[in-house]
Parts: sequence; structure tokens; C-alpha cells
Amino acid sequence: MPSAHKSLRERACEATKRINGILDISDESHNQEVAKAVEKAIIEALLEERERCATVAFECCAEDQDKAHKVADEVRRIRNALVTNLNSMR
Repeated sequence: MPSAHKSLRERACEATKRINGILDISDESHNQEVAKAVEKAIIEALLEERERCATVAFECCAEDQDKAHKVADEVRRIRNALVTNLNSMR
């Protein structure tokens, strides 16, 4: 499976296997716990990075903020039209 299509759980399990290999651990009795801890760490890092990116985007210059608002409004308008069309198909 291409790496772009892997779930966080799959990535956490792979990381657990790599960690066990690096530490030369053959005992797999705690693999689930380690995989859950790795998955939680990945999720926390993603959430922190999302917050950082949102802060950087918010602090951009006024011209870019105006463009961002226009794009967001257009996306919202298209989404609403799509939802309306899909609802009318029921």
C-alpha cells in the first residue's frame, strides 16, 4: 500500500516495529501499548502543527487575508450549492 494511503494506526504499528528493531527488542508483548502511544504522539503532533499553521496563516499580511476570506466565501458558496443539489436529488 502506498504510504499516502496508510492510516495513523498502520503508521504507528510500523513505527513500533522500527523502534523494536532499533532497540533490538524481540519481545512483542507490549506492541499494542507502544503502537497506541506512538499513534497518540502522532495525533498530538498533528494537532499542534495544525494550530501553528493556523497562527501563521492568521498573521499574514492584510492583502493575503482578504484573498483567503474571498476563497473561503467561494468554497462555502459552492459547498452550499452542492448540498442543496444533493438534497434535491433525494
